[in-house]
Amino acid sequence: MVKTRLAQNLSVEAVTELYRCLLHDTLTLARSLGDVDVAIMCPASDVEELTQLASGVAGVVAQKGEGLAAGLTSVFAHFAAPGRQRVVAFNSDSPHLPASVLENAFEALTGHDMVVGPTHDGGYYLVGAKAAHPALFDGDGMGTKSALEALLARARRLQLSLGFTDPFYDIDVESDLTRLAAELRLAPARAPRTAVWLKQWGQIVAQSRTGTGDL
Repeated sequence: MVKTRLAQNLSVEAVTELYRCLLHDTLTLARSLGDVDVAIMCPASDVEELTQLASGVAGVVAQKGEGLAAGLTSVFAHFAAPGRQRVVAFNSDSPHLPASVLENAFEALTGHDMVVGPTHDGGYYLVGAKAAHPALFDGDGMGTKSALEALLARARRLQLSLGFTDPFYDIDVESDLTRLAAELRLAPARAPRTAVWLKQWGQIVAQSRTGTGDL
């Protein structure tokens, strides 16, 4: 059910193990901010399994409805309550994101209604707001090349002031994995568990190519 585009090149078991690594390192990244409450928003059917994977470092909350748009709507409906004036939601497949980007997102919300982190492929890896806006993610086509454009159009219709974090990339296809592997070879501390998985994956790919060449 996760990283389905990667499943075109990797086994379901490999993709699932990779996702566990991404999630683990993402939670470590979020916890590194210090005075921030960290939680996972997910479908109700996944709460038990993700609670086990989170190992007590984050709360797990069941979203209302199905899909990513419902998940994001649930994040702000649940957490943007009195006493929590800045809420930032970001994906679980950018564990290599610099912590400074998350800090900048919270800072941007001191002067804007909303903050967005664009991806290079036309989507977004982060969205934050100071209040819940139920119509913000209506019909959201996350995972498409128009997702960011659609989100910004709805934000403008709601007359929300916008701030932005630096463009970044998440892990969707094999070329993203290759890029991330190269970066983590130089700086594995950015996402330690993912770095170990990618090192093993790289060795398997290299052996496979060598074996093919020997035929």
